[in-house]
Amino acid sequence: MKGTTNPYRWRTIDIVIASVIAVAFGVIFWAWGIVWKATEGAFTFFPPAQTLLYGVWLMPAVLAGLIIRKPGASLYTETVAAVISALLGSSWGAVIIPQGLVQGLGAELAFALLLYRSWKLPAALLAGALTGLSAALFDFFAWNSAYDLWDYRIPYALLTIVSSTVIAGAGGWALTRALAPTGVLDRFAAGRDRALV
Repeated sequence: MKGTTNPYRWRTIDIVIASVIAVAFGVIFWAWGIVWKATEGAFTFFPPAQTLLYGVWLMPAVLAGLIIRKPGASLYTETVAAVISALLGSSWGAVIIPQGLVQGLGAELAFALLLYRSWKLPAALLAGALTGLSAALFDFFAWNSAYDLWDYRIPYALLTIVSSTVIAGAGGWALTRALAPTGVLDRFAAGRDRALV
C-alpha cells in the first residue's frame, strides 16, 4: 500500500545511534576486561561469584533494543561492541566476537517473543535474563568446559543470569528512562514514551 511505512525498517538515525552505543560500549568492554582481571583475586573464596560483574558486558544488547525498538538492534549493537573491544586488544582475543553475537541473540529473542511491542521494565528484565542465559551457555562450553559442573559451571551460569537481569535489564531500562527527558532520544519512540514502567 502506498504511503505506509514499515515500522521495522531501519532509518539512518537508527544505524547511527546503534553504532554510537556499540562503539561506546566497545570501549567500556575493553576497560571492563581490565577491571575483571584486576578483581579476580577478590573472588578466590568462590570464583563463580565474579560473574556478578558480568552484566556490564551485556548492557548494550538491552539498551539498544529499548531505544531502537526494531529487529536486529540488540544483535547488531552487542556484536559491534564485541568487535570494537577485540580491535582494542581484549585479553580474550577474537573469541569475544562470536561471543558478542550469541549474547546479542539472547536479548533479540526476548524482544522477538514480545513481538517488538513491549518496552516496559518486564521486557527489559526478560531481555537481560535471556542475554545472561545466552552468555552463560556460550561460556559453559567455550570457557568453562574444564571446570566442575556443580561447583563452578552451574553457579557461574545462574549468577551470570542474575547479573545480567539486574545490570543489563534493569540498568538498561533505567538508563533509557534517564536519557528520555534530556531530548537525545526525541527521534525515537523511547524518547516520547513516558510510560516505561
